Amino acid sequence: MVPVSPPSTPHRHVGPRAALGMALLVTGLAVPAAPAAAGVTTGASRAVAVQVALSSTAQPVLRQGSRGSAVTGLQRRLATLHYDVGSADGIFGPSTFHAVVAFQKVNGLTRDGIVGPRTWAALDRPVIPRPKYSHTGYSVEANLTTQVLYLARGGSVVRILDASSGKSSTPTPTGNYTILRRIDGWRQSDLGLLWRPNYFYRGYAVHGATSVPNYPASHGCVRVPIPAMNRLWSIIGVGVPVHIYR
Repeated sequence: MVPVSPPSTPHRHVGPRAALGMALLVTGLAVPAAPAAAGVTTGASRAVAVQVALSSTAQPVLRQGSRGSAVTGLQRRLATLHYDVGSADGIFGPSTFHAVVAFQKVNGLTRDGIVGPRTWAALDRPVIPRPKYSHTGYSVEANLTTQVLYLARGGSVVRILDASSGKSSTPTPTGNYTILRRIDGWRQSDLGLLWRPNYFYRGYAVHGATSVPNYPASHGCVRVPIPAMNRLWSIIGVGVPVHIYR
């Protein structure tokens, strides 16, 4: 809308209150007819002030060791998006780190576990993954391309875990399986220690590990962080479908 100036009336004196009323009538116009008088703030200038305030308030860069309300907000956002973050306690610890890495993997970001501008922006407009297979009950899917583990149910992803599968020399077998047996504790194998392994094919298992790097590094199993396996343990069991794919 283009503002229209009223006809000039040389012999009419406009008092202060009337002038203020006219200023209020044009509030909200994108371009005022004349500069606002001192002390009078129009709707347009208020909007600009708000935009400037928002643009100057950047989200903090968060990493392991960070604490406070910003970390709590991050943890709650990740939990809403179904990432395995543990409790929202305001402490950026290992579980939050692995949840951030998993989020960065799914969203094609640098896998550094640091929440900077690009990760904050992706948290506002995230990629929402869907399982490749649908079951009425729980199922587990390992996406070897993104290096994450999905806990799915009824055609929806209900939890996303950071994972590390087999390296090129000892790849994780792909295919459709079920959990055949489990061990509730440490299992000393020929290739290392496995925490609470869930075997799906021969000696291959989804298990907890002390080391879960952001790239394929195992001897063929699918590693997840130990706290993540502890949170997953009571949900899955023998007979749960396991899908491994690229």
